[in-house]
Amino acid sequence: MIWKRLAASIALIALALGGATWSVASWRASRAEAAYPPDGIFVEIDGQRVHMVVMGDQGPDLVLIHGASGSARALTFDLAPELAKRYRVFVPDRPGFGWSDPLEGDTITAQAELLQRAVAEAGARDPIVLGHSYGGAVAIAWAVTRPDTLSGLVPVAAPSQTWDDPLPTLYQITSPALGQAIAVPLISAWTPPDLLRSEVASVFEPQEMPAGYAEWFGPAMTLRAQTMRVNARQRASLKSEIAALMPNYPALDLPVISLHGSADTIVGEQIHAIPFTRQVPGAELVSLPGLGHMLPQVALEETVDAVDRVAARIEND
Repeated sequence: MIWKRLAASIALIALALGGATWSVASWRASRAEAAYPPDGIFVEIDGQRVHMVVMGDQGPDLVLIHGASGSARALTFDLAPELAKRYRVFVPDRPGFGWSDPLEGDTITAQAELLQRAVAEAGARDPIVLGHSYGGAVAIAWAVTRPDTLSGLVPVAAPSQTWDDPLPTLYQITSPALGQAIAVPLISAWTPPDLLRSEVASVFEPQEMPAGYAEWFGPAMTLRAQTMRVNARQRASLKSEIAALMPNYPALDLPVISLHGSADTIVGEQIHAIPFTRQVPGAELVSLPGLGHMLPQVALEETVDAVDRVAARIEND
């Protein structure tokens, strides 16, 4: 695994460079933040700041929730602008990502509550909620725990079931307390920019990363030590949090269209989307042959169509 080799390499480098690790990590974080300043609004909920981008001024309200190792920018690259032509679109940074404050006890259920309250404060009423990847799990948690506050659900490449594979090596290293204290600053300080870009590109496989995406997305923001710690903790606890939600799926009562690529090797369609749409009454699965994980970018038309069809079902109910 590339991250295991990377961890070993940067540990040797850090031992050689000593205290430079902390100053380099801090410098890289400051540089990333200067390059990617806030481009939306801030809403405060119980002292917790949530940053979000709001687009569009007409049509139904729609919330887009980004996945792991990301920010709102993952969904404002081209999806949010396209949807804003006929929806009021709210795209928050999940807590601890982008410019949103970290959240203590940031389970998918706690994140769903915070984001629901934040977008409501910003003006969203009974929105359709689309979540991509980890953000899809947050969207499902929103539907399960706060069913009266949304009108439709669009999980995209979303984990919804438990699985057998072990936690990826990167998170095995960075989620324990020792890894949070030592490994995270090492990775934050010494990951080569070319490796970081290649890791972003690999998430698109078997498709190619769209031109300009990496520059827009700003992966260096995710490489900040604070964000890496949040990301690792959230990823490590995701399976057990999903397990707690699963018994509630048959009680979901809202329009649901799940979008998934058949070639997704990060969140497998057979493991997640197919069982989920069988467990939720009336849910529909749109399977996209040969497509991988990054559907909001590589299947823009199909993603927009899924939202449109959920909106049509709401209007006809």
